[in-house]
Amino acid sequence: MTCPVASAPADAPAVPAHVPPELVLDTRFANGQLANDLPDPYAETDVLRDPSFPPIHYYPWPTSGNQCGAWVVTRYEDIRRVYEDNDLFSTEGVAQFQALAGETWPSIPLGIDPPDHAKYRRFLNPWFTPVAMKTMEPRIRAIIGEMIDAFSARCEVDIAHDFGRVFPVKVFLDLMGLPFAMFDQFLAWEWDILHEPDIATKAAAVRSILAYLRGFIAEKQVAPDGTLGSYIANGVLDGQPLNVEEVIGMTWFLWLGGLDTVASSVSQMYRRLGMDQALQARIRDNPATISTAVEEFLRVQPLVNSGRKVKRDFVWHDVAIKAGDWVSVYNTSGNFDPAQFPDPRRFDPERQVNRHYTLSGGIHLCLGAHLARRELRVLLDEWFTRIPQPFRIKPGTDTTVTPGLLSIRNLPIVWDVA
Repeated sequence: MTCPVASAPADAPAVPAHVPPELVLDTRFANGQLANDLPDPYAETDVLRDPSFPPIHYYPWPTSGNQCGAWVVTRYEDIRRVYEDNDLFSTEGVAQFQALAGETWPSIPLGIDPPDHAKYRRFLNPWFTPVAMKTMEPRIRAIIGEMIDAFSARCEVDIAHDFGRVFPVKVFLDLMGLPFAMFDQFLAWEWDILHEPDIATKAAAVRSILAYLRGFIAEKQVAPDGTLGSYIANGVLDGQPLNVEEVIGMTWFLWLGGLDTVASSVSQMYRRLGMDQALQARIRDNPATISTAVEEFLRVQPLVNSGRKVKRDFVWHDVAIKAGDWVSVYNTSGNFDPAQFPDPRRFDPERQVNRHYTLSGGIHLCLGAHLARRELRVLLDEWFTRIPQPFRIKPGTDTTVTPGLLSIRNLPIVWDVA
C-alpha cells in the first residue's frame, strides 16, 4: 500500500542512522505547526489512522521541547502504552527549556520518573483537587463575571485576545501570588520560549523569567503568605525543606504550564460555537450538559502532543527503537480514534465515556486538569447566564487556526442587543 502522507522534504533535519528512510514523514499538519480554516481544525489527522499509514513513523523536526526529532504513534492504544508504561518510557528532559540557559534541574513534577514523581505530586496535589477547585470557584466566577459585564452591553468582544487570553492567567496569577502587572511581560517571555524558533531568543527569555522567579521565591521566603508560590518557596517534603532546585523546578514548571493552555481552549471552543448555532443553542438550553460539553470540547481540541524518552532498546511494530530515542504521541489523532470513540468526528455535548488524552495520561496526567475543567465550566455557565442571546463570529473575521497551542490569536464575536 502507498503511504497517504508525503515523506519529509529534503531540507528536513537529519535523522539517526537506525531510522528507516521510508518512515521519515511530514506530519507537521498534525503537530500544531500548520494553520488551516477547517470547521474542525483537526480533521486532517484521520489519515494518520488509515490502514496504509504506518503505525509508527519518524518526525524529524524538534519536538517536545527538545532539539531533535521523535518517533510518533497515532493510534489510541499505542498512545496509552506510552503514557502508562513507565518502565519503558521516561519524562526525563520533557519540556526542559531551562537547559537552553545552562540549567540542569528538571521541571517538577513532569520531568521526574517514578518512584520520586509520586512524592512531588503528593506535595502539590492538595492545591489542585476537586475540593480545592470548589474553594477557588467563587473567585473564578467573580473574575469571569466582572470581565463579561465590562463588555456585554457593547455586544462584541475579541473572545480570544481580550478575554480568553486574560481570564485564566488572572486565575493562575492569583493562585501563585504573582503580580498581574507582569501579565504582558510573562506572555511575551512564554511566547518566545514556546513559539520562537530562534534558539538565542528562547534562551534569553528563559534566563529572564528564571531571574524573575528566583527573585519572587526570595520574596516569598522573606514574607510568606497563603499562596501556592509561597507554599512551594517554603515547602517541606518528607520532613525536609525543599532544596533550591526543587523550589525553582516546581515554580518554573507551574509558570510555564499555567499561562496559555486554557486560553487556547477558549478560543477554539468559541470558534466552534460561533460557527454552529445549533450546538450553541443545545448547550445554552440545557445547562446540565455543560460538564460533558466541556469534556467534549477538550477531546476535540487536543492542544499538545506529549513526548517521552525511551529507556532501553526494543522493537515496536517491527521497528527497532533505541534507548535515548524520543517518542511523541499524537493526541491530535488518538482523540479521534473510532476504536475508542464511537463516531469520533461528531461533537456530542452529552458524550458519557470520554477518556481523551488532551490533558495527558497515566501518572503524568496534567496537574491542573481540574482547574482547567472548572474554568471552562464556570465560563460557559456565566456566559449563557449573562449573555443569553446567540452569538456569531463577526463577519469578515479570519477564522484560521493553528491546531495546537498557537491556536487562534484574535476572534471577534458579536450578538444582538438583548
